[in-house]
Amino acid sequence: MNKNIFAPLPPMGWNSYDYYDTTVSEIEIKAAAKCMAEHLLPYGWDTIVIDIEWYSYDTGLKRPKYQYIPFGHVEMDQYGRLLPCPDKFPSSTNGRGFTILAEYIHSLGLKFGIHIMRGIPRKAALEHYPIWNGTQTLDEVADPASICQWNPDMYGVRPSEKDAQTYYDSIFALYAEWGVDFVKCDDICRMDMPSAKEEIRMLHVAIERCGRPIVLSLSPGPALIEEAWWYEKHANMWRITDDLWDNWELLYAMFERCEVWQNHVRPGCYPDCDMLPFGKLGKGFGQEWSCKLTYEEQKTMMTLWCIFRSPLMLGGDITQLDEQTMTLLTNKDILSMLSEGNGAQQYER
Repeated sequence: MNKNIFAPLPPMGWNSYDYYDTTVSEIEIKAAAKCMAEHLLPYGWDTIVIDIEWYSYDTGLKRPKYQYIPFGHVEMDQYGRLLPCPDKFPSSTNGRGFTILAEYIHSLGLKFGIHIMRGIPRKAALEHYPIWNGTQTLDEVADPASICQWNPDMYGVRPSEKDAQTYYDSIFALYAEWGVDFVKCDDICRMDMPSAKEEIRMLHVAIERCGRPIVLSLSPGPALIEEAWWYEKHANMWRITDDLWDNWELLYAMFERCEVWQNHVRPGCYPDCDMLPFGKLGKGFGQEWSCKLTYEEQKTMMTLWCIFRSPLMLGGDITQLDEQTMTLLTNKDILSMLSEGNGAQQYER
């Protein structure tokens, strides 16, 4: 398959992280999907993404001490493949995974996406789980020296091991069964660990083998401009910044980042300016607040993202959008630049 047909235009959707952090549930995802279908789908917004730790129990209970509970209880199958936590996603019981939730989202005319961390669950490696369709066990493939700096859930893989690719093939075979259309892989884009570059390639291979056109998004940034060709060859979008919040200084800095990446935007491959932190934010972080950018600053953000042809992922609670924010998100003239724009360049600093 040619991966570039998976995202002929920059993806547009909603991601649960900015509002729910690790705590989003099935009820909340269905409410967000229903709202998108009713109010935003006619304008091109069509993807619902469940962000980090959908597989973890007790998320949010130890805030503010831990965002990600070390060695917390997670849901897995017999091959060490993470499954939705049934406490948060009750339709996932009896081995159904995200199948039923994906079917509901598809029934609304939308696409379904999930977040994953690079690598192998540490518990699965510790307990020597077998690899689906492989001959090695996960401890043989896992690299205990390759751990994300900010999330303790996973070990990276050893690309040299023969079943390292088999492991990635196994998880994407599962995602294809569920009906996943979009995968955001974290702890990989800026290549903090030596194996990350090869793991990007392995993700790409796994998607090609799974038989489903899954859009691949790499996170977090900033991406490495010297690796632009690698991102373009193996992914559909890649973050050019670390997490971007509702802060003018971060937004202002994005003009320079876009200038650095302006020659690497093409159909199927998009440098990603990160989510749009509009509306209500932060509930899962223990406090809810309204976007701190002024309306003029929000218009600047929306305009820059569209001129640059960045993917658009709304981060605020989609069910609480006010009329002013809705106007921003449904401006057809601005949104048309995603499909009709080409070769945007920084004019002056």
